[in-house]
Amino acid sequence: MLILLGTECLGDFGRQWLSYDRAALAQGQWWRLLTGNFVHLGWYHWMLNEIGLAVLVLLCPQPLSVVVLARRVAFIGIVMSVCLYVFSRTLENYVGMSGVIHGLFVLGLLPQVFRRDLISLGCLVFLLGKLGYEQIAGAPLSDETAIGGVVATDSHFFGALSAFAYALIFRTWNRVERIGS
Repeated sequence: MLILLGTECLGDFGRQWLSYDRAALAQGQWWRLLTGNFVHLGWYHWMLNEIGLAVLVLLCPQPLSVVVLARRVAFIGIVMSVCLYVFSRTLENYVGMSGVIHGLFVLGLLPQVFRRDLISLGCLVFLLGKLGYEQIAGAPLSDETAIGGVVATDSHFFGALSAFAYALIFRTWNRVERIGS
């Protein structure tokens, strides 16, 4: 949360230097695959992502080390951004943490679902339904008006897919994730 605050304080300079930018990526600025997730369109967009992280902590109170959390964020952020680059060819720019947050929700809910937590199952079904709806209908115009830009719904979809890939690689659905695993 503090990293997001710090990058938002950088303002337009931070957005220009850190955002996912297709043309800059094509020129070899690969750091943008990760850093685009840490900058936002403005303070309101930043606040929505911070609220999303707070809800994540409340719904998925899984204790994680800083190393495991950083690995999750980096994996989801990079894989999601690569998917945007490969499959969402019309997307030129992207900022925001929402794709990663969708993935973190998947990783937080899966272990609870496998422990037969029906509330977590309901949350996961809702999340998957939301992703499906966004792929068909797009984001509500009110969301785009509120944040001052287009909602990149593909980031949500690819963030969740990245999390499922992470769960398969690290087998996070049925055990506590350790630093070395």
